[in-house]
Amino acid sequence: MPRPRTHDDALRRRLLERAGELLSTAGPAALSLRKIATDVNTSTTAVYSLFGGKPALLEALYDEAHTRFGAHLAAVPVTGDPGEDLIQIGLAYRRSALADPRFYSVLYSKVVEPTREMSRAAGRTFAPVRSAVRRAVETGVFRDEDPERIALSMWGIAHGLVSLELNGNLPPGVDAAATYELALRAHGRGWLA
Repeated sequence: MPRPRTHDDALRRRLLERAGELLSTAGPAALSLRKIATDVNTSTTAVYSLFGGKPALLEALYDEAHTRFGAHLAAVPVTGDPGEDLIQIGLAYRRSALADPRFYSVLYSKVVEPTREMSRAAGRTFAPVRSAVRRAVETGVFRDEDPERIALSMWGIAHGLVSLELNGNLPPGVDAAATYELALRAHGRGWLA
């Protein structure tokens, strides 16, 4: 009879959750394997068993953040209106960030120097944005501009407003959701053919 697994996927998820929380609230200096293990009521042996060490834990954290975020963006249905698809992807971007702020902050932290494979994974995360922009340009909805340039500008609008919201930097009384959607729509109109 095989030995029962004590270091399972549930423990792996708890360790990643705690690492993401520590990184987003206390910064990279708080990411001690001992602290993470203690906080989830396990040992550093479990962390080494599941991840192999701190660099691999950080890489797994980065990968998890992109996986979660990418799932939200990829869930937006593709329709015959690529301009509206972009708006919906932008709204999914905000929903994802608000639903999982710890992992959203991991996406943009510099605690992990992305490897080539990690950079490819990040690129795949934003594939729905690039695809919708490309379709909008190819079908004449958007001006004949470089799709990468348009996608980057949309990302900047989304990231900037979401970051202001998550960090509590929006002025009092601002309806964040309405302002965000208006900004996305105004940005999209700016690229119309």
